[in-house]
Amino acid sequence: MESAPDALLGDLFARSPDLLFVASAEGALLHPSGGLREALGAGVAIGALLADLAHPDDREALSAAWATVLQGDEPVSLSVRLRDGDGAYRRLSCSASRSSDGSAVLGSLRAAPEIADEAQAKLRLKARILDAIAEHMESVAFWSTDRDGLCRYHAGKALAKAGLKIGQFVGLNLLDLFGSVPEFAGAREQWFDGAVRRFSNESHGLEWDNWIIPLRDDSGERVEGMIGLSLDITESRRAENELRVQLDQIAAQQKVIRDLSTPIIEVWDGVLTLPMVGTVDSVRTAEVMDSLLSQIVEKRARFAILDLTGVEVVDTRVASHLIQLVTAIRLLGADGIVAGIKPNVAQTMVALGLDLSQLNTQRNLRAALNYAIRSMSLAQGASRAASPAPPRNPAP
Repeated sequence: MESAPDALLGDLFARSPDLLFVASAEGALLHPSGGLREALGAGVAIGALLADLAHPDDREALSAAWATVLQGDEPVSLSVRLRDGDGAYRRLSCSASRSSDGSAVLGSLRAAPEIADEAQAKLRLKARILDAIAEHMESVAFWSTDRDGLCRYHAGKALAKAGLKIGQFVGLNLLDLFGSVPEFAGAREQWFDGAVRRFSNESHGLEWDNWIIPLRDDSGERVEGMIGLSLDITESRRAENELRVQLDQIAAQQKVIRDLSTPIIEVWDGVLTLPMVGTVDSVRTAEVMDSLLSQIVEKRARFAILDLTGVEVVDTRVASHLIQLVTAIRLLGADGIVAGIKPNVAQTMVALGLDLSQLNTQRNLRAALNYAIRSMSLAQGASRAASPAPPRNPAP
């Protein structure tokens, strides 16, 4: 049963407007004042531990200060953040001392003015930074909403480009206002799950890059709204499209140049020739192989002449590709002829150590063409000779 002095002390604390408390040596509240209850709310109950009310980052410092109080006779001061009834943390300056018998701790709390001033200064600085960005950056627009989607802030120089006024959406529900936009059309709850979202869309004749950022309370645990940052990317998107068109044109021009540099010409019925000029590398050789093999099948060619008269230098890899190309031509039922090989190119091909005995070479394009025409003529003559003669009609 509570003694008369304890009851009197409890009554005095209950009436006191100051932020006072009496706690046990273990840190449990025995007598919180009325002012403390009003300041911090329902969390200040008889038996509540001060450590539970303290911010997690401040609990270690509070524990160390509490141990110092219990071990000495002098008051100890510290700064600590305590949770109020709304779940927010308030930074307070605490002065505590041990009772004469050491069984309790008497303490007083007050707002830390220097800390409050510092926090206010930081808030003012952040506000000035935000205002400067909104006033001077032509491609930026900001907005923020509360938990229900009600717009609380709407600014940014980019709004004028869209035909909007600063603050035009304040007081309106953005989730309802933009309900037809696919990115906003989902369930409202999805915007308050704490995730950062980014999407692009077209609105008011402009293209926007949008960021949706959760706005948390002081505890950092509950999402109480959202912040929107919209960047006008119309000009950059237009420049990107123009650059893409230019790159496509360059690619098309390069293809034309490649086709002109390696034209496949049907110089005779069933005879294709491929004059190669300049530097021949592996990429160009691979493209030539694909084009020539396709033409052999399409034209039903019997001979394909690779004219290297205009080629001064090839490396060992390119020489190997050329030999592979001749082999592939043979597999398609045609005969590959290499014409006009320069001495240094011939040396490179020999240096590979490949079997060149099956490689059909001619001195120049004219010789290769004569060889192809002569071969086809001999083949046709042999075909006629092998055909049986038609039966003669018997004499009447």
